[in-house]
Amino acid sequence: MGTKTAGRGRTSVVSDKGMVGRDEFIREITLRICSSLEIKESLRSAFEYLKEHVPLEALIIFIIDERLGAVRRIEHASENVALPPQIIPLPEGMLQKIAARNFFAPFVVDAGGDEIFRTLAPLVGLDGNTDLIVPLRIKGELLGGLNLRARGEGRYSEEHLELAGCLAEPFAIALANALAHEEVLRYQAILLDDKRFLNRELHGDAADGIIGGNTGLRNVMEMVRQVAPLNNTVLILGETGTGKELIANAIHFSSPRRNGPFITVNCGALPENLIDSELFGHERGAFTGAVSESRGRFERADGGTIFLDEIGELPSNAQVRLLRVLQNREVERVGGKRPIPVDIRVIAATHRNLQSMVVEGSFREDLWYRLSGFPIMVSPVRQRKEDVPALTRHFVTVRSRDLGIGVPPSIAPGALQRLMEYDWPGNVRELENLVERELILHRGGPLTFSTILPSPEQKTMPLVAGNGRSLYPLNLDEANAVHITEVLKLAKGKIDGPGGAAEMLGINPSTLRSRLDKLGISYRRRGRENN
Repeated sequence: MGTKTAGRGRTSVVSDKGMVGRDEFIREITLRICSSLEIKESLRSAFEYLKEHVPLEALIIFIIDERLGAVRRIEHASENVALPPQIIPLPEGMLQKIAARNFFAPFVVDAGGDEIFRTLAPLVGLDGNTDLIVPLRIKGELLGGLNLRARGEGRYSEEHLELAGCLAEPFAIALANALAHEEVLRYQAILLDDKRFLNRELHGDAADGIIGGNTGLRNVMEMVRQVAPLNNTVLILGETGTGKELIANAIHFSSPRRNGPFITVNCGALPENLIDSELFGHERGAFTGAVSESRGRFERADGGTIFLDEIGELPSNAQVRLLRVLQNREVERVGGKRPIPVDIRVIAATHRNLQSMVVEGSFREDLWYRLSGFPIMVSPVRQRKEDVPALTRHFVTVRSRDLGIGVPPSIAPGALQRLMEYDWPGNVRELENLVERELILHRGGPLTFSTILPSPEQKTMPLVAGNGRSLYPLNLDEANAVHITEVLKLAKGKIDGPGGAAEMLGINPSTLRSRLDKLGISYRRRGRENN
């Protein structure tokens, strides 16, 4: 090693190979570090050149990540030498101390130096190595640094420090480009992820209508119309399979947030150890396997609505964090150090009795009060049987299309009555599954739904009276009269329109009136129906 040094205005610098032209050195290192968009490849090329001029077993680019409160390794090139961890969390107040030092010139890290280096030495694995740090700045702002590492102590001299000074500018540009490229890739991944996620989560729009919205669910839809334009939290109550998600969907798509995302979360389907990460997201390095930051469902719902189905299944720790979101409209990622504001509307649903759970201590009382400001009760199908014919026809059409059946089959006479006499313990979901099974088993002709089980009352109903006479009319006209009369009762005497007897029977209203006249059954005339 020579002892001659060069100042900033000189045209040459000293390396382990002797005197080297400054311009030539800068040109070659710049060409190598800018040789590829992939920072790993360009850093390897620069490493191969630099090790010819200075002691070098590892070349590392790192940044000061204020968001993580840590030093983060961006990339490295090395030859079997121990490297610092990828993420080095900094002690409280260390970021401010580093900023106050105003590092500009290259320096050798000294484990016995001031407080900063004494603190960092054990974290970066300095024992048995010598580190030369080149601060990297863009427009005066400190981005991070270039770390040259060699085995042994006291490996770098003043000449090496001067040579390293030539690296600051090209490597600062390379670091800025690498960070920009990383950000572009991150946003690209976010957009692709959002596209896949929203394609799964979005369900049509409110214009599709709700089956039964003008009949059995009339009161529910009126409440939907009242609450949709607002921004308050809504709690939807009802048995499993009643269509609570469709009501939440109708609220969202009837609201000013209709152009934002509609994110559905089944709280009962999330593993307990992943609930926090799924709902609130996590930072890179927050736990083993967290190789990148991840946005939670609440962040994905920003600007739209999040639907928390089966809210009663949330564990107590997630209930606490949800309460904080409802109160402050902020989320904090797992491993994060700062709250993230979110503009969301929360709609929750459950089939459980939350008030009983509050008494038992399994659901937070303060969360219950936050959620239950505007409850909507969705009736089970057994309490709105007038919706069964329309629901059945809807599912026959939809499932026929899904199963590739070109022309949906018709429904046999009397089949809808059979369906309306059933109590549907599984509600709309059970009816949908029955229709699909009937279509799969369909072998031509109308759908009879003969596999439907009778209600418990029907199971115990005697088939004959005490005198041995059949309870059912034997004459066909009598049977038609009994059946049509029962349908008229269900329709409350209405013949035309949604929920009318003609719709339930699947015939034209004028045809039904002709049969009523023939059978001698009195009914409200057209003029009175329209009054």
